Amino acid sequence: MKECKKHEIASLDLEELKVVTPVGRGAKGVVFLTETGESGEQSCLALKVISKALLEKKKKEGCGEYKRLSFEQQVLRRFDHPLLPRLRGVLETQNIVGFAIDYCHGGTFHSLRSKQSEKTFSHATIRFYAVELLLALEYLHNLGIVYRDLKPENIMIQQNGHIMLVDFDLSTKLNTKSKSTTDESLSHSYYNSSKLKKKRRRCLFSCFKSGISPSEGDSELVKEEDVSICNNTMIPQIQKSNSFVGTEAYIAPEVVAGKGHDFSVDWWSYGVVLYEMLYGTTPFTGSNRHQTFHSILTKEPELTGMKTALRDLIRRLLEKDPGRRIKVHEIKGHDFFKGVKWDMVLEIARPPYIPHTRSDEVKDIVGFSQKDVELFVHQIYFPNSAIDSDHKKEDEDNHMLSHSQTEKEDFATF
Repeated sequence: MKECKKHEIASLDLEELKVVTPVGRGAKGVVFLTETGESGEQSCLALKVISKALLEKKKKEGCGEYKRLSFEQQVLRRFDHPLLPRLRGVLETQNIVGFAIDYCHGGTFHSLRSKQSEKTFSHATIRFYAVELLLALEYLHNLGIVYRDLKPENIMIQQNGHIMLVDFDLSTKLNTKSKSTTDESLSHSYYNSSKLKKKRRRCLFSCFKSGISPSEGDSELVKEEDVSICNNTMIPQIQKSNSFVGTEAYIAPEVVAGKGHDFSVDWWSYGVVLYEMLYGTTPFTGSNRHQTFHSILTKEPELTGMKTALRDLIRRLLEKDPGRRIKVHEIKGHDFFKGVKWDMVLEIARPPYIPHTRSDEVKDIVGFSQKDVELFVHQIYFPNSAIDSDHKKEDEDNHMLSHSQTEKEDFATF
């Protein structure tokens, strides 16, 4: 790793890093557990590597992958929060680009929940993680950033037991300014108008027919007509996005409906995650995409069990009208969080789960060379082609199998 001045980002050299094993993969890249530093002073990094060939392929298909990669690195540079990652370095070779953040030893929140006996958490545990998620989202929103992909797979558990949100390539920046108004609940009347209901049905049919995926159809930000969410003289006028992005089970109804969306989509996804912690399943998932989207638009969440503050909070978060959906200041003041000392949350000595550090398990592993990393990433996204004719795929597969130390359930997607 090349030295850098304060506030500058290090330039990474794969030959100077110990790339231990792949720990996650997604539609755009592979994440490797990587060690850096001298013996006895190593630190673990999560190295996200993207194939340049894949970026070029996406570019030809009209996708803005270069723009998203650049945006993700830009927002990582801005973060200064214990529940969000810091950009530790960037790399580029002839065949790949990538960047590194701190590695989270506890794996994904999805994996943690799956290991629970009933795949659910107690109210006390839910409250702990709900508080931390809220603080992370609030920080993002204060920067003008809509996360847009909140799900358990994107919530990591740090070595100290606190969470960390990762994967910001679907996030976007919205601008806000003030507008004077005395109208009440314009968003409510518009969202429930017969005109918009017809539009939602048309859009829903269009989504099913076209088969548009969450990573496709990302359009430029557009300014839309403002709506008032309360009887207030100063209402924030927020730029909205028309992009269709996210993960099916966690997508807000206004995204499915094709209506522009803003920060409220994150609070919807937040509600879905809380529901999943309580019941062990998401509230609207159907047997196929059509049924899932139909449920998101039309079905009320089944909040079985006695009435509690948690169930009331989830109900208010899963309000289909974004104008009536509960906002951050209301969430923090909700009965479910009664007694929470928001400014002291991160000083709690022992979170519900403290992960085991895996450093001893990987210290004797040889590690990947630069060519190994390039071949591994390329073969995942282009299995029928090679970037180096001197390497046999059989040799590559044997090498990868001998290096992988990751259990199947911990091989996360993003």
